[in-house]
Amino acid sequence: MQPSPPTSVVPDAPHDSSPQDDDSQGQSLPFPCRRPVRMTLSIILGAFVLFMLAWGFLPGLLDPTFERHIQDKDVIVGMTREQAIQAWGSPYQMNVTYTDRGIRREEWVYEDWIDAGSVKHRYLYFEEGVLVGGWK
Repeated sequence: MQPSPPTSVVPDAPHDSSPQDDDSQGQSLPFPCRRPVRMTLSIILGAFVLFMLAWGFLPGLLDPTFERHIQDKDVIVGMTREQAIQAWGSPYQMNVTYTDRGIRREEWVYEDWIDAGSVKHRYLYFEEGVLVGGWK
């Protein structure tokens, strides 16, 4: 039997220590895991989320009565049915449904005839008389 080669014993790191951002212990963290990079990315992501939330409320804050949108023949979430009629006119068809909780939902369908053989549809969706969505 041959003797086994000597092995070097490396002491285990304490369990309560965490990796450092610097190379003081000889360890190097990947670039995205470094504290300044994480903080910068978090700030950028937070600013983006705030911007996206503000983008949805900004048009209503700038034009709370929707008068400018009505003059431009444009609809925006939050309008009443009367304001939508002022902006786009009366719909071609209205479909009314009720949810299990009794909320009234309306789908308004507009037809724009491009020529004798083709039609473009626009849709508006209301809940309890307030515009909640739609598309052209």
